[in-house]
Amino acid sequence: MTLATITDVTVYSGGRWLPGTDVHLADGRVAAIAAHGELPCRGEVLDGHGGHLTPGLVNTHTHLFQAGLRGIGEGLGLLAWLSAVGEEAVRLTPERAYAAAAAAAAEALRSGTTTLVEHMWPHPSAEVHAAVLRALQDSGVRAVLCRGVADRADRSRKWGFDPRLMQPLQEALAHTDELIAQARGSRVEVGVAVPNPRCLTPEGMGTVRAYAEERGLPVSLHLLETTTDDTMCRDHAGVGAVAYLERAGFLWDRMLAVHCVELGAEGRAALARHGVGVSYNPLSNMRLGSGIAPVPAMLAAGLSVGLGVDGAASNDTQDILEALRIGAYLQRAAHREADLFGFPEMFAMAAGGANRVLGIEENPDGGVRVGMRADLVLHRFDRDYACLPVRDPGATLLTCAGSRTVAAVLVGGEVLVRDGEHVRLPSRQLAAGLARWDSCGG
Repeated sequence: MTLATITDVTVYSGGRWLPGTDVHLADGRVAAIAAHGELPCRGEVLDGHGGHLTPGLVNTHTHLFQAGLRGIGEGLGLLAWLSAVGEEAVRLTPERAYAAAAAAAAEALRSGTTTLVEHMWPHPSAEVHAAVLRALQDSGVRAVLCRGVADRADRSRKWGFDPRLMQPLQEALAHTDELIAQARGSRVEVGVAVPNPRCLTPEGMGTVRAYAEERGLPVSLHLLETTTDDTMCRDHAGVGAVAYLERAGFLWDRMLAVHCVELGAEGRAALARHGVGVSYNPLSNMRLGSGIAPVPAMLAAGLSVGLGVDGAASNDTQDILEALRIGAYLQRAAHREADLFGFPEMFAMAAGGANRVLGIEENPDGGVRVGMRADLVLHRFDRDYACLPVRDPGATLLTCAGSRTVAAVLVGGEVLVRDGEHVRLPSRQLAAGLARWDSCGG
């Protein structure tokens, strides 16, 4: 049995901040939350005095390989940007994939992400996928690695996917089974990723859903990031994107729909009817000029909404605290309501808004509770005078905290980040891997 105690910390639990608290951990879970000194400390002691402890956050959407593509396609709209990124995806090698994925995972952890959902583009190389899986395992982050699939080719990406990155659907799914076996026993689970509704034929949708349901896997799908999905589906299939998916039986309660900027009332009702979850990615939607997802209307329709950071080619960081802040501010500006999405609402969204869909342990109020996995973040706001004074810890976390205030990050009770540095993966090693990006594989 592994034991540890975080002592004399202010912990966010049950919607309140509890000062002078000890949080006792055992076998990777929170075993007890008690007043400081009430229970004896056992195992490793992490001094939390002056710090604030929260659950780790869940990044519901990223593309790890894009850590090697920061700044690419700046100023381009979605389709032109996708073309630029696609050329780099074709050039992806196992060496590049590992370097980018390791750096992105470490960067995500540094800002308090303890679980991330990797949406891989379809790629025919088993070695590239193995490299990403190895990087995730080396980083120690908890992850859902969604393996990309498609069965309709189109070099333009308007009605299909780049044929250079495709392989027969059955081969891709067979390889997904291999990834499941390779990930077994680690903190990485496996899912399926679909680039957009246009990349699968109706027959392909049936195959993917049957495969995922048989194995209990989530499916991540880009949906209505712009109007392109609707336009192309109407041109080729005679109905909009959501109706196209629904008609093919490709909406269910293990699907995560990513972006949904152009999701109207009928679409929201359809997704809610089938239990689909949504990943809200405010920063990438802003950078690409895609628009603002109607998050209040999604929640009102009964949709589960989680927070996504997206890949570093459209953000250009993996800082989930930045996404937390901007995600709130963007909705306030759009709706002209200063009190929209305060800390409790945004933190609950980021800590567990879409966990049910993803098969991740749920955290309805975003607080630390007994029995939960010990995926925890210790903030020290006095590490940055720009966060002082702290009148309200929640307001400080929402409005001005960042990776610089993160003193420690634990996943399953293991300290992975200490004083801004990843314990397993030194910054020098990660920087060297990204510096070699253009020389890896030619």
